[in-house]
Amino acid sequence: MIRSGPGYAAAAFVLLFIFGPLIVVFAKAGGGVIPGPGDWAAIRFSITQATLSALFSTLLAIPVARALARRQFPGRGVLITLLGAPFILPVIVAVLGLLAVFGRSGVVNTALIWIGLPPVQIYGLHGVVLAHVFFNLPLATRILLQAWQQIPAERFRLAASLNMTAGQIARQLEFPMLRAAAPGAFVVIFALCLSSFTVALTLGGGPKATTVELAIYQAFRFDFDLGRAAMLAVIQTLLVSVVALMALKFSRGEGFGAGLDRVVTRWDAQSTLLRLNDTLVLILAALFLLLPLTMVVVNGVAGWAKMPVQVYSALWVSLMIALLSTVLTLVLALPLALTALRRGWVEVVGLFGIVSSPLVLGTGLFLIVYPFADPARLAFVVTGLVNALMALPFTLRVLIPSLRASEQNFGRLADSLSLTGWTRLRLLLLPRARRALGFAAGLTAAMSMGDLGVITLFADPSRATLPLQMYRLMGAFRMEAAAGAGLLLLVSSLGLFWILDKGGRGDVDT
Repeated sequence: MIRSGPGYAAAAFVLLFIFGPLIVVFAKAGGGVIPGPGDWAAIRFSITQATLSALFSTLLAIPVARALARRQFPGRGVLITLLGAPFILPVIVAVLGLLAVFGRSGVVNTALIWIGLPPVQIYGLHGVVLAHVFFNLPLATRILLQAWQQIPAERFRLAASLNMTAGQIARQLEFPMLRAAAPGAFVVIFALCLSSFTVALTLGGGPKATTVELAIYQAFRFDFDLGRAAMLAVIQTLLVSVVALMALKFSRGEGFGAGLDRVVTRWDAQSTLLRLNDTLVLILAALFLLLPLTMVVVNGVAGWAKMPVQVYSALWVSLMIALLSTVLTLVLALPLALTALRRGWVEVVGLFGIVSSPLVLGTGLFLIVYPFADPARLAFVVTGLVNALMALPFTLRVLIPSLRASEQNFGRLADSLSLTGWTRLRLLLLPRARRALGFAAGLTAAMSMGDLGVITLFADPSRATLPLQMYRLMGAFRMEAAAGAGLLLLVSSLGLFWILDKGGRGDVDT
């Protein structure tokens, strides 16, 4: 067997760097600072936008998932794969694409003005909700599609033998499934939107559209009110913790599957009207997802030559931080996953990142570092560490099932051959976990490349990551240069994911 010592050491490291900053934040908040009217407004807005975002994402995902579940067509697999894009798409890039489509001079407003209708406004509550639906509609669709495909084929065959209509099948099979699956999708998306920062930073549109995370940032960067920032961080931690516990209760993790299992031929949906309905739903969903990305590419190519030289140095910084985060995540995840095979509580420790807000951790680390050193000098190291802790839960959810399957299938054979320790790891576990390790590394690197969170607390004006440099260009209304930087960030993130994921797949089947 594999020794548990490294796993316990990794668990202790994770506990120290997650709960240490939280304890410092709690201590700093104390009882001397109480929420003011602006703070309560931020809390209400956070809950309101998260509720609306989760509600719209889940409701709109139902017809999309239903159409995918009962239709077979060329490109279906590609479309389903596209639904995984938000996991690796940099948020700031997606926001830039949404601005190109729904902004003041975007495609939609240009068309509305051309036909004599008033333009839409993307900033404020509706802009934040729109961006969150863009990110989370695919996630909700994946969760519900997986649930649809878990309805046994025999149930549909029995329904066919009973000559049940589409409405009867919906009442007897699909609605009960949705009652079980939709609340889980809603709560997971609510938790993700509650800790949103980049979307609110770019599309919030003022004090009336400020989330708690954004209020923490403002307390630091503009007021340097550490007591208020710590108090808000405590509130954010409590909110996210409560919602994360609800998410863990409702969600079973099936939503991260590929959704490509065998689909039953649905005789009940062969009418022309239902075919047209499903086709229209899928076309609209594809346009909603693809048009902003297309605009990022088109505008990025046009603005490539107008990027300042600082963009390339920021790219180098982002690459270094992404690689640092990836190495740290794998160094922590592998011993945690190996130990979790025998000690289930170790996996729970690794999943604590779910209830931790990156900005809250950044707040605590800032408070720890500030009395002894200039936090700006440690900006990149702290950013890489926090990104690694945030990616750790996803990595463990990918890695542990692969290692567990290897032990279940080949563990007794390895025991009979006296394979233990490093030999067992090298000959049995690592080769069979290669795919999972490659995917997890690619996911971590892509998420870190696009992160715009902790770096905003620490970075000085002379240095920046690529997402932060892109945000600064947008703030200076240099939208063409920002579009070029957005395309560079998109290509870099997808490129890192592809390289590491392909490296994990390699010649594993040969």
